[in-house]
Amino acid sequence: MNPPTNKKTEYEMSSLLNRPAVKRTLTALPFILLAGTAVADGDGVWKGGENVYAKVCGHCHENQVGPSIKGRQLPSPYITAIVRNGFRAMPAFPASFIDDNSLQQVADYLSKTPAPAAKP
Repeated sequence: MNPPTNKKTEYEMSSLLNRPAVKRTLTALPFILLAGTAVADGDGVWKGGENVYAKVCGHCHENQVGPSIKGRQLPSPYITAIVRNGFRAMPAFPASFIDDNSLQQVADYLSKTPAPAAKP
């Protein structure tokens, strides 16, 4: 015999799980857990934009999971907006994960970094 169900509770739970922010969080969870161990040198302080990119962003953007973003001269405000809010498969990274100063450093790094050399 099946236990009685509460249709209203099921609907509310289903509605909650289908929210875009929840979906992004659930999709990003493996990456967030992976990146959570990426704090530079274990002291909780990022060592500049290149360090943040190498420890977090590069896991996807250097391995064809996310688009290549080096050498595209994307504006810093665009990069910070995408990182904070997420976009499509890109998860949102809150200030509790990467502080505003470090986010600005990675955005500046990416906006000025040349494209990687073409592979032969």
